[in-house]
Amino acid sequence: MSFSNTDTGDKPADPYKEQNKNETPLKEKVQDLVTFMEKCKFAMMTTRIGSSGLLVSRCMALAAKEGGGIDLLFHTNTESGKTDDLKSDPKINIAFLNPSGEWASVSGEATITTDRETIRKYYSPALKAWVGDLGDGKHDGGPEDPRIGMIAVKAVTATYAITNQSFLSRSIEVTKGMVTGNAPNVNMLRELSEEELEECELTTILIVDKWSRSPEVWHCIKCFAFSLSQGYHLFSHYLSKKRTKANFSSPAI
Repeated sequence: MSFSNTDTGDKPADPYKEQNKNETPLKEKVQDLVTFMEKCKFAMMTTRIGSSGLLVSRCMALAAKEGGGIDLLFHTNTESGKTDDLKSDPKINIAFLNPSGEWASVSGEATITTDRETIRKYYSPALKAWVGDLGDGKHDGGPEDPRIGMIAVKAVTATYAITNQSFLSRSIEVTKGMVTGNAPNVNMLRELSEEELEECELTTILIVDKWSRSPEVWHCIKCFAFSLSQGYHLFSHYLSKKRTKANFSSPAI
């Protein structure tokens, strides 16, 4: 189902999109998206309210990324409204925006995890300020507090617009567009399809798998571990000698 209010013939109905659409290799598209999300840090998380079907958005801090940087993790209070929303409908949107007008929209599916190992891995002491300490020895805002969970968002599609132009250059382009009626070229508008994101995730898995199976890599890890061990022993010996010398030179008390 689509909506149209007119027929523009052979002219583009959306000149802005045509002018700013930017095709680039998949690796670069993904990396630029990941970099942009990292810089933003905060995003609007949109879920659907189960009882009414209405959409609601909340500001969330990005806690971590997985899957090559495109799958997102957020801390949550498991007793909050957003977990109820996701229980009834796991479809979700995460939107990023910066003061320059650059933006990103990631659509996907969310799961709520209460796995303590994952919680401990990404736990932040700042969470205690948001969930509080109820004083019962259990709900204390720490990593073992059962109220602290994580929302894992598996990206399905993404659209974003970034720019490498200055504010002045973009302003000039917009002004020219107002005078000439031609859409300004001010952004790099990019889309990542479901197939592209799946390819990216598969590539990441294969690289990690290949890396973990490489004899050369394991040899390097063993050499590094051995060097650390030797360094630890040498440092311990040095400290031992220092303490012995200090004991002999210390005045009697």
